[in-house]
Amino acid sequence: MISAANLPDTLPLFPLSGAIVLPRARLPLNIFEPRYLAMFEDVLKTRERLIGMIQPMDKDAEGQLHVVGCAGRVTSFTETDDGRYMISLTGVSRFRFVEQIEGFVPYLQARIDWQDFARDLGGAGHDDGFDRDGFLGLLERFFAVEELDTDWDNLKQAETEMLVNSLSMLAPFSPEDKQALLEAKTLTTRRETLVTLMEFALRRGDGQGVMQ
Repeated sequence: MISAANLPDTLPLFPLSGAIVLPRARLPLNIFEPRYLAMFEDVLKTRERLIGMIQPMDKDAEGQLHVVGCAGRVTSFTETDDGRYMISLTGVSRFRFVEQIEGFVPYLQARIDWQDFARDLGGAGHDDGFDRDGFLGLLERFFAVEELDTDWDNLKQAETEMLVNSLSMLAPFSPEDKQALLEAKTLTTRRETLVTLMEFALRRGDGQGVMQ
């Protein structure tokens, strides 16, 4: 586990619309662009092996970035025959984007600030008001509307934080909705936001308002 003392002041950034990672959850990535292949190879040379996932403000461009992102640690990877990397990031802590650093690498680097998210390193979050049966019932209706499938046995057994965070990352919400889930101050707030988004989709009846 990475401690606060080992968190770097700068990070390589991977701007990707619709993709977030949350503490202790895992995000699979397919790395194939030359600049991000270079970034990944540089990251592997560092002790922490951290990549800063952050969403662009405009999903069709990388210009202006959201202020809040989350660092993920490379915990596994495989190289394909055509030179791509299939990697897995495990979320470590959220951060605030401070400023871009100019350098001689083809990818973005930034100075970042961790201080607002110290609790991300403090172990799994708690949600004392979590109604698992009610939440799973809503989730089942939402998945039916979106025509999604999942391993319900694993979902029913998942710890609360892993359940909420994994769904926040992987469910087909808009980039703006995912940013709201990322920035939620507590696990309870994130779960409440997730419930609101699913209920909104169900009220629409066809889910078209949340599909990317």
